[in-house]
Amino acid sequence: MINVTDKAKERIVELRATEGHSDAHNIRVAVQGGGCSGLMYDLHFDDQLTDSDSVFEDKGVKIIVDKKSILYLAGTTLDFSDGLNGKGFQFINPNATRTCGCGESFSI
Repeated sequence: MINVTDKAKERIVELRATEGHSDAHNIRVAVQGGGCSGLMYDLHFDDQLTDSDSVFEDKGVKIIVDKKSILYLAGTTLDFSDGLNGKGFQFINPNATRTCGCGESFSI
């Protein structure tokens, strides 16, 4: 469902420790309306599951996705860049037909 690069995994592990989260806190990825292209990604730690959630795992990283967001995220890769041209998590989403310049929002 959602793939995680080695760089993203390293950063997630580092952030979990830095922010004092336990191993029960997984990554929640959601898609919400907003941004200059119409849809935005939401990424945060979460230790709660609802009945409408699915849990995927790649490289030992568990990712929680709600039912509505699954449609937008199928085949997406979560990456992390710390280069000169930008720093942070990046979504490589094959479903996106357009993304904004900052990479924070997209449309399908």
